[in-house]
Amino acid sequence: MNTEQQILPLSRFRRIVVKVGSGVLTRKNSLNLDVINSISSQICALHDRGMEVILVSSGAMAAGVKKIGLKKRPSETPKRQAVSAIGQADLIHEWEKAMEHCGRKVAQILLTRGDLCDRGRYLNARNTLNTLLEWKVLPIINENDTVAVKSLQFGDNDNLGAMITMLLDADLMINLTDIGGLYNKDPRRHDDAQLLREVTAMGSDIEAMAGEIAGPLGTGGMGTKISAAKKLTSAGIPMIIACGLEQNILVKIMDNNYTGTYFVPNEQKASSRKNWIGLTLQAKGRLTIDKGAQKAVVEKGKSLLPSGITRVENYFEVGDPVEFITEDKVVLGMGLVNYNASDILKIMGCKTSQIKKRLGFRSYDEVIHRDNLMITAYPDDARL
Repeated sequence: MNTEQQILPLSRFRRIVVKVGSGVLTRKNSLNLDVINSISSQICALHDRGMEVILVSSGAMAAGVKKIGLKKRPSETPKRQAVSAIGQADLIHEWEKAMEHCGRKVAQILLTRGDLCDRGRYLNARNTLNTLLEWKVLPIINENDTVAVKSLQFGDNDNLGAMITMLLDADLMINLTDIGGLYNKDPRRHDDAQLLREVTAMGSDIEAMAGEIAGPLGTGGMGTKISAAKKLTSAGIPMIIACGLEQNILVKIMDNNYTGTYFVPNEQKASSRKNWIGLTLQAKGRLTIDKGAQKAVVEKGKSLLPSGITRVENYFEVGDPVEFITEDKVVLGMGLVNYNASDILKIMGCKTSQIKKRLGFRSYDEVIHRDNLMITAYPDDARL
């Protein structure tokens, strides 16, 4: 981590995702139209530089709460979904009006996690968004709160934004919030809080600093932003947290003249398919692996063999996404399994030459092939 401003190659970035939180877009329980107009003008300025922008916009719940006169957002799922449906119409309308002043068109995209977990729908979403960008239309994305069930919710727009960034192979995600970046302690409660200008390693100390700072109308705090940053940096994509209320913040960022926190990505950028496996899919189970397997898979890029597996959790089928973890419960990554849970229980700890003897067949030598797995963390990165 670093408290000094770094000079970054931001001018080379051509495709960026901008996520704007409820704390930026709302004022006194209603949409802040001045902010919407300001951000729209900044997006147009980036367009004029030849950049492609994708907008992930919160604010539907806040807009709905205001429109139907509630004092706070409801806790019951049907009511929350209904309020979001009401507010989403107003939200997209205000963005559309603001972008029209710059002569730009917008498109509304509402997604659930299920849309991105299904490979076919994932690719369809990518093709649609790429077409909109080719047509120079601003895609405005939000979670489809009206139909999403809990198991298929993103839960917050920070992680939705990260998944969209990976989906489109964007160069950068800018996360605009009402706080100027990641601080070593909550700046709202501590006058001596220091802003971290750069984060190079996503360890437990960073998670501890993040805490949870959520406003009354938002679903995410700094913790969800760190979660999004971990996904992106694992995929080789940087993220910036900055204050969306600062004048011309998007232009300042691209000019390398901003106040905020830059999360440094891994040097090697993962493929789109590996990002989908490791950072979009939801695990159906877990495999605990020993130190030998950990070294082979994480350090040497090998496939996961049955000999290195020491424990199987939950039931899953062939082809399901499954996490693999260390014996100290550190999540290392995710992969698509070649055997179901029952069969892995029978072959764990054995050599590949013994698979047929134990199962009566041998479909694969590997439980997870290296082409079907992604390392998402290292032993000192993500302790459960």
